[in-house]
Amino acid sequence: MAKRSSVAAHHHLRLTSPPGNRGPSAYGASPLNVRTRLRERRPVSVRRHTARIATRLAVLLIGDVAGVMLCQFAAAVTASDGILGETMAAQFNAALHAGYGTGVNFAVAVIASLVITGNYSRHRRLNGRLRLLAASALASALVPWALISSGDMLGAITVYLAATALTWWVLLSERFFTERFLSRVWPGARGAAPAVLITDRKESSLHLEHAVIGAGGDYSLAGYVPVGRATFDGALGTIRSLPEIIDAYEVEAVVVCQHLNDQQIMNVREASLAAGCQLLYPARAVKIAGVRPALVWHQDQPFFELGAPVLKASAVITKRVVDIVGATLGLILLSPVFGLIALAVKLDSPGHVFFSQDRAGLGGRRFRMLKFRTMRVGADAEKHSLSHLNHSGDSRLFKIPEDPRVTRLGAMLRRWSLDELPQCWNVLQGDMSLVGPRPFFEADFASYQDHHFRRLDAKPGITGLWQVSGRSAVVDFEDVVYLDRQYIEQWSFWLDVSIMFRTLPAVVRRTGAY
Repeated sequence: MAKRSSVAAHHHLRLTSPPGNRGPSAYGASPLNVRTRLRERRPVSVRRHTARIATRLAVLLIGDVAGVMLCQFAAAVTASDGILGETMAAQFNAALHAGYGTGVNFAVAVIASLVITGNYSRHRRLNGRLRLLAASALASALVPWALISSGDMLGAITVYLAATALTWWVLLSERFFTERFLSRVWPGARGAAPAVLITDRKESSLHLEHAVIGAGGDYSLAGYVPVGRATFDGALGTIRSLPEIIDAYEVEAVVVCQHLNDQQIMNVREASLAAGCQLLYPARAVKIAGVRPALVWHQDQPFFELGAPVLKASAVITKRVVDIVGATLGLILLSPVFGLIALAVKLDSPGHVFFSQDRAGLGGRRFRMLKFRTMRVGADAEKHSLSHLNHSGDSRLFKIPEDPRVTRLGAMLRRWSLDELPQCWNVLQGDMSLVGPRPFFEADFASYQDHHFRRLDAKPGITGLWQVSGRSAVVDFEDVVYLDRQYIEQWSFWLDVSIMFRTLPAVVRRTGAY
């Protein structure tokens, strides 16, 4: 910790140095090495974000299961003679012995009711009394069915009300201790991610600071970022140096506490999302045209959240499961096709069967992408001399119709996209996804503008919106970036399914394939 503090102090001095020594820069002018580090940190931020959600859910589930066991013990005690009278004991015995409200049945009913009523919502106050009451009432509806079927309606109502009250009291007590366990024991401060608050006045942001920092131990306060030149204790620098601040303090959440103009909020958004940070702001603070924020709760304080869908734990898990299943089936079912193509490549021209090349993946991380070889040996070295044939005029979209380097078999493989099949192995390794933006080269980053880096916010895919929209027929790099960002910002499971189903017709049409 001492080392971390000294490093932070050094960065604080660097970021807040006078303009004459090192003028603060807008995000668009931040050095390329800073933006590169932000991209490289993004996968780490996503993993930490997912781990925090999984940890919280695990603790809540364990606590709720313990609460169910306590409910069942209390119900058994209530059903014994002399506790609440013989009549109530007989009614509870009739309800419990029917099997509806005991054991696994009641446990499943309680957990399902907690899910339905929003008691596992990540940001809301864990001890929400009304939500717990609704869950208790819903789960307890399972208990009196034996009495209802026997025609004892009065007994059924009595048992239902007693079971609801008992379950509510137990869940209230259990969640009270669970909340404190999460914030003080595990993960507590050790699992909290650094957060910065954008504000010119520290005092006016204290309630927002408490709402974010106190919500189940998710975040710890790294400091404040004034919009103007205001200075006060805890200020790390100005909003113009936000990328450097995120990089220096490993920030994972940015909270906007006051009004920002359009340019400021867009710069904050680009810097935050490039690093995989959550961007939160109160509903009354700012308005951003062209984006659709999600409503989240911290300590029952409403915030809007901006973030790519890949930050959501459910999306990360769902997409990875689909990738593993799809890539495994592809490698197994298409193994005869792999063998035939490999033999044909070997017989068609001298050289290796497979071609591997460094590409930029999630967050700009380098990986080796596999393809069946479709060009003659040494084709990469000829690229510069053939640049005048590039039909797009943009080196980032290097495509040559009737490329002289392509072999006879390679031309056929490219037309039918069969050369891409080995990338199923990249998907299985976790470097790629079945659906996503196409991977480009690290060398292109020097010519990227800030919004271009957003296409690195998801794993590259074997297919994607660009492929089903014409592939090489799309010759404007801005159009490619637009399609990739649309995919990332509007991701859903069904969007992936739609793209995969549209891929085969696009391959058959062979539009832009060469």
